[in-house]
Amino acid sequence: MDRSLYVGMTGAAQILAAQSVLAQNLANVSTVGFRADLHAISPALVSGPGFATRVNAVTDASGFSTDQGAVTQTGAPLDVAVLGKGWLAVQARDGSEAYTRGGDLHLNPDGLLMTADGLPVLGDGGPISVPPADSVSIGSDGTVTIVPQGVGAKGASAVARLKLVNPPEASLVKGLDGLVRTRDRQPAPADAGVQVASGALEASNVNAPRALVEMIELARLFDMQTRLMSTVDQDGAAAQKLLSAA
Repeated sequence: MDRSLYVGMTGAAQILAAQSVLAQNLANVSTVGFRADLHAISPALVSGPGFATRVNAVTDASGFSTDQGAVTQTGAPLDVAVLGKGWLAVQARDGSEAYTRGGDLHLNPDGLLMTADGLPVLGDGGPISVPPADSVSIGSDGTVTIVPQGVGAKGASAVARLKLVNPPEASLVKGLDGLVRTRDRQPAPADAGVQVASGALEASNVNAPRALVEMIELARLFDMQTRLMSTVDQDGAAAQKLLSAA
């Protein structure tokens, strides 16, 4: 009986873990460039004496979805959406190089190109600094072009280029800060083949209807596990009563 109770308890705990993953995804359904976390529930045999007939449910973190989110036009000159495979390099708060698909960029008062979360955007030579200009635009290859103040459109010049990378998906992990890094924490090389759409943003790739359906299914499974624990408890009490009466 205690083993059955353990199976129900661990199953309920793992379902709660899976629900937290889905809740995190749903909370970021409107976050620009967000990549949905994935999970999988797999069986694991309960070790110990007796027959190998009981299994636990174990939730495995299985990475994140790399599906392309919907791209919408915004018209903002500093908005960029990475098209297809690839990532935009940024400097994380710990100083390391990390990657994101969130392309809602802006200039801070010091002229640094930043993400919406306040992270410096990296170029070929480090964080991108833009001098005072009448206009700033970003090309499809990530080239940052400005029209210096008082010069006119004919004086446009390139001042930097976004660092766009495309390392193998298997080499990437997603951190608790929502940023993606290489497993060995080494910077990925720039990839000239990665293209961006200027004046556009990529939406979160969370499939909200599917996530809601999965949440309902997990709630039903959790209820099943709690009923199993209740049944085991009732059976144990009845067995104890029979033993006491014997």
